Formats: sequence, structure tokens, C-alpha cells
Amino acid sequence: MNRTIRSRWGISILVLAAAVLLISPTRGYSQTEGTERRQDRRQNRDDARATRQEGRHTARDAKQECKDAGGNRIDCRQQKRETKQDARGAARDMKRGATGEAEK
Repeated sequence: MNRTIRSRWGISILVLAAAVLLISPTRGYSQTEGTERRQDRRQNRDDARATRQEGRHTARDAKQECKDAGGNRIDCRQQKRETKQDARGAARDMKRGATGEAEK
């Protein structure tokens, strides 16, 4: 009698343990992939911001050099605008990719 009861208890415990293992959720990796995509987008934005900032500094320097060389004020201003626009375009391409569409 004791042997029968012990074996039933043993089987019940094994079945219960197996059920818990099968029912419990497995580790998911979807959050990791989403986190990586967000981190990639964040890095792209940071790189684009740095490119724009570098373009502003370059434009200021170019305008000052133009003025120091005795250039026309209007021409120096236009040169600065073009430099900044080029930097913005490079930042936009960097942020969205070369195709012009946002990466998904």
C-alpha cells in the first residue's frame, strides 16, 4: 500500500513539474530586436545632428574666410547658406538612408 501511494505521489509530482515547465513562457527576444532598432535610429539621429553641427561650424569659418579675403558680403552669405544646405542634405541622407525613405 505504501509503495502504491508513494509511486502515485511521485508520478503526480513529475506530472505537475512537467506541466509547469511546459506552461511557463519561454524567453522572448522580440524586445531585444526592438531595442536594437531603436538604438540604431537613435544613433542615426545623433550622427545626423553631429553632421549638421559640423556643417554650421564649417559654414561660419567659410564665411569669415570669405570676409577676411575681401569678398562681397552677399557672396559670403550665399556661400555660408550653400555650405549649411549641403550639411543638412548629408544629415538627411544619413538619417533616412540614401533612398530618401525612412528605414523601417
